[in-house]
Amino acid sequence: MPPATLEVNDAVVRCLVRDQRPDLAGRPLVRVTNGWDNATLRLGDDLAVRLPRRAEAVPLILHEQRYLPGIARRSPVSVPVPVHAGRPTSDFPWPWSIVRWVPGAAAADVGPAGRGPAAESLADFLLALHVPAEPGVPVNPVRGVPLLERDAAVGERLRDRARYPQAAALGAVWAQARAAQAWDGPSMMLHGDLHPGNVLLADGGSLAGVIDFGDVGAGDPAVDLAVGWLMFDAAARHRFMDAFGPAVEGDTWLRARGWALILSTALLSNSDDNPRMFSVGEFGIRQILEG
Repeated sequence: MPPATLEVNDAVVRCLVRDQRPDLAGRPLVRVTNGWDNATLRLGDDLAVRLPRRAEAVPLILHEQRYLPGIARRSPVSVPVPVHAGRPTSDFPWPWSIVRWVPGAAAADVGPAGRGPAAESLADFLLALHVPAEPGVPVNPVRGVPLLERDAAVGERLRDRARYPQAAALGAVWAQARAAQAWDGPSMMLHGDLHPGNVLLADGGSLAGVIDFGDVGAGDPAVDLAVGWLMFDAAARHRFMDAFGPAVEGDTWLRARGWALILSTALLSNSDDNPRMFSVGEFGIRQILEG
């Protein structure tokens, strides 16, 4: 994981909440995770505090504050909609958020068989999310862009033959994805970072919610459809794909498989200190090679 630009301790978070939302100051505060970009602390039963831990993540918090309310209105499942846009202070110089807590177990912590029941409902979520983006929605330079713009990064990763003994087969998958017709529709609203760590499941495996919208933006929806390889085995992935019907055509699925390769190799090449996400990358590679 990248190092934090600013370590956020619990005492500072308590002060931020007390000063800006005194009505919430008496709630228990429990640290949940330090992600690549943000620290998340649970605030009572139904809220969470989300703060950037790197300077690069500051715009991502602002994007969540701007776009999540609209996404929440059309989403068929829970998302962490902001309820307070925190102001910078002398103790914490960046914007931060209080958001709705979305309960559920991360799909990354559930075996592939336990994820299968979410296939159709995750497709429904993406069908609701993927609407034409309004002017001004940000374009992430590494998500939802034409695949050729990620060619150098993929090539560099696959040259690591110790990490990728299947590099030749993966290179053939990548060539097929690059040859697919480029997205020529309107820029669509995207989650941008949809993988099993950001998909929450209820008991029985049904979809409970989707979290971590820091990479929300506009572009090719194939980047989000890549979750079909990162999350599902072949049988569940076919159900996931079938749920879109004619709304998604074949070249988009080819690009989605290419995005699954991009995301899986990013996880495998950068998660030596994070076994949970390393295993997501390994699973994705296996599914990509199955087809």
